[in-house]
Amino acid sequence: MAKATAIEWTDHTFNPWWGCTKVSPACDHCYAEAWARRVGSHVWGHQEPRRFFGDAHWRQPIAWNAEAAETRTRRRVFCASMADVFENRRDLDAPRERLWKLIADTPHLDWQLLTKRPHVVSRLAPWGGDWPSNVWLGTTVEDQQRAKLRIPKLLRVPAKRRFLSCEPMLGQLDLSTLIQSSADIDWIIAGGESGPGARPMEPVWVRNLRDFAEALGIAFHFKQWGHWSPQARGTSARKAVRLTDGVVLYPVGKRVAGRKLDGRTWDQLPRTGV
Repeated sequence: MAKATAIEWTDHTFNPWWGCTKVSPACDHCYAEAWARRVGSHVWGHQEPRRFFGDAHWRQPIAWNAEAAETRTRRRVFCASMADVFENRRDLDAPRERLWKLIADTPHLDWQLLTKRPHVVSRLAPWGGDWPSNVWLGTTVEDQQRAKLRIPKLLRVPAKRRFLSCEPMLGQLDLSTLIQSSADIDWIIAGGESGPGARPMEPVWVRNLRDFAEALGIAFHFKQWGHWSPQARGTSARKAVRLTDGVVLYPVGKRVAGRKLDGRTWDQLPRTGV
């Protein structure tokens, strides 16, 4: 949990618990699993327990909500960076119910619920056909296979705001047959992978996705190049990767690679409508 977060597309992070199970290639180098192990929490996998938190932890969003109300602003809360709210385990039902109440009690916060399990959202969420205006529902689509699998299931959920996280972007995405307009998807986040074993993201992939979003009037956010950058910045060319279109990617690391795409940052946000 963090009041201030390094995640560029949100204001706060809140975790109702820690722990998850890997379900697709985007999970292969999971930063959350690595962080949990670094601090001694073994909470990844079907058989592992989840880590839960006390009342002081759960009171923090109430304080953020009061601050947002006082300043007449809205704040975005990514829930959850160390878990998946829609992991289908019965030991998570009670904290999920507590989360739904917390969301209702914090109307000045926009809750960003990102899942790789959109197929169970309607069964586990309590709102049926009337989702609250301060809940944004997103799903991860790292490649074309996951796009075809997850986007139709996301679109069946009548959330007021729906978004895609194409991070880590592991392949070309053609969303033209899956998304028809900005009425389907309000926001697309894209980014390359960082950390040990990071897989390169080809520049043409993210440019095509940006152009698709712009054509439909969908807000677009480019989070990062990740470990691999199309600009060397002093890195040895011996470690570079040459792509089939002649573009060369250099392993410069997330901080050096930055997040500019074609000379600018892309920090677009959907209209909240609240």
